[in-house]
Amino acid sequence: MTATDQLTGLEPTCTREAALAFFDSLPPVPVTDLTGRWHGRELATGHRLDGLLEASGWYGKQFDDAERVHPLLFCDPSGDIFAVDPKRVPLGVADKVPTSLVDRGRGLLGVLKPALRTRRYRARLRSVEHRGVVTTAMVYDHLPIIDVFRRVDENTVLGVMDFRDIPEPYFFVLTRA
Repeated sequence: MTATDQLTGLEPTCTREAALAFFDSLPPVPVTDLTGRWHGRELATGHRLDGLLEASGWYGKQFDDAERVHPLLFCDPSGDIFAVDPKRVPLGVADKVPTSLVDRGRGLLGVLKPALRTRRYRARLRSVEHRGVVTTAMVYDHLPIIDVFRRVDENTVLGVMDFRDIPEPYFFVLTRA
């Protein structure tokens, strides 16, 4: 069974343990293999953030090179994809806002876009050791967050968010756009 088939078997929901076991089974991703725009989706594991990114209009990430990364891309109701400055997103309270409220607020994304949007890069890629494997990670410039990636296939990676303020791992999938 391929890693892509295994991922399909885990979606849309799985346990944290199953997601970690799958993540640990995957090979590392070199920094150079992540270049480009990636569309994201959550891998629900019962994490307190499950559902919030999707409900908010999260699109994915963009890696122009190791030094120039847009860590959060969003899509407004008109279909415009734009980079958001992560420090303008209230991640500290994100798990306290009901997903239904976030979903209703998504319609306001077009109105909020000028306050959230950035043209500046807000993260970098680095090789790091995580769970015993050296792989690519995205390090946020202004937040205590590191997203660590493993390869599912040439166009798909599994990411795990390591957020200092939330000890449980949060999983997401990126597919090359």
